[in-house]
Amino acid sequence: MALSAVHDTDDVFVVLCASGFENPDRVRSALMFATLAASANYKAILYCIQNAVDVMVQGSVDKREVKCQGNPTIAQRLQEAIEMGVEIQCCTQTMANRRIAANDLIPGVRPAGAMSLIDLTTRAKGTISF
Repeated sequence: MALSAVHDTDDVFVVLCASGFENPDRVRSALMFATLAASANYKAILYCIQNAVDVMVQGSVDKREVKCQGNPTIAQRLQEAIEMGVEIQCCTQTMANRRIAANDLIPGVRPAGAMSLIDLTTRAKGTISF
């Protein structure tokens, strides 16, 4: 079982996202809070399960996002998160259920098992979910 490379001494903040294109506001919020945590010098990890995994598939944002005038896009929030060093993980069971392979994910996004999430949340300084 491969757990996160985060060490016990790191200040970890975990953002859990289960929402996808059916609720873009929650996706944008998850990305925003992960980015804010990273900007506050936390080791920010966005763990995606269920519908959030669909957002992390290469090309899906361009194909499926419905842009809302005046709001940042998911693509913008995702780029901000990546630039700030947010680690993005996707649930391997969700990926298996949806037949999503690791190479289908956006570059830099990585698969992670459920025990990674459990391990991270037991050591995190804080968690929030969307």
